[in-house]
Amino acid sequence: MPAVIVAGGQFGDEGKGKIVAYLALHDRPKIVARAGVGPNAGHTVIFRGKKFGLRQVPSGFVHEGARMLIGPGVLVNPEVVLEEIEETGVGDRLGIDRRCAVIEAQHIEQDRTSEHLKGKIGSTGTGCGPANVARVSRVAKLADDIPTLRRFLADVPREVDDALHRDELVLIEGSQGFGLSLVHGTYPYVTSKDTSASTLAADVGVGPTRIEEVMLVFKAYVSRVGAGPFATEMPPEEAEELGIVEYGTVTGRRRRIGTFDFELAKRAAMINGATQIVITCLDRLFKGCSGMRSFSQLPPDARAFVERIEEELGVPVTLISTGENIEDAIDLRTEKL
Repeated sequence: MPAVIVAGGQFGDEGKGKIVAYLALHDRPKIVARAGVGPNAGHTVIFRGKKFGLRQVPSGFVHEGARMLIGPGVLVNPEVVLEEIEETGVGDRLGIDRRCAVIEAQHIEQDRTSEHLKGKIGSTGTGCGPANVARVSRVAKLADDIPTLRRFLADVPREVDDALHRDELVLIEGSQGFGLSLVHGTYPYVTSKDTSASTLAADVGVGPTRIEEVMLVFKAYVSRVGAGPFATEMPPEEAEELGIVEYGTVTGRRRRIGTFDFELAKRAAMINGATQIVITCLDRLFKGCSGMRSFSQLPPDARAFVERIEEELGVPVTLISTGENIEDAIDLRTEKL
């Protein structure tokens, strides 16, 4: 059984958390491993009537038969991860790679007081940038050095490899989005590392030949938190008229809103090697879509929009989210367009 990567195709906020939760419940992976930068990205999951804003624990925690892992490429804030372990109750099935670099108080202070990072770039202030600088400088603490994390320590690449050898499904949960990649994004208004599928695989220690599918997630529109280029941005008043007013999970800042950017999407699909496209928040853009679970039930304009994305990107749309709840989805893997 191969590994499957879920990556973001825009500027984060694409709804990857809900998608990973859906896949965890329906595809029942043996392992869900979190990749990406660290606690500067929040994934929202609504499960059993409760809303979770997860910054460290994988969104696949909803599947109780899955092992939750945080890959060695991910930064860990001990306070945040311990709070989320308590909140989700996954302490007996969560593993943190002992090579994860640790975010310390000094990193958060540097992030929040830097005129360049916080002022110009619009950093989340979670300490990720300075912690990655410490890691590159070879002075970072690792999870192995933190007593409160020791009972959760694991060899994540080994666990993942063992599962793949047993022909078990491994789901890799990426964070942030393609437009925020340090390498491919809107530099300098980016995060502190690459966020494309290749790096997400490396974050958990999976070689490229073990990846079978890359599911690239796009909102039906585009949103962005913080500064930086935004080719399709609309005035806030126009977004309000559409009923689209959103706030970042981590920062609480209001998201900038724009129309779907086909050029950004094409480049994201190319560089991520997308094999499947996921569209979220279709119900926010088109009336009459909320809670729909069949493609044939969608209004004609919504169906045409989905078909245009598939045609222009040259990648099949396999999953469409039509609401906040995990089960509000159209799974085209089992239903043909």
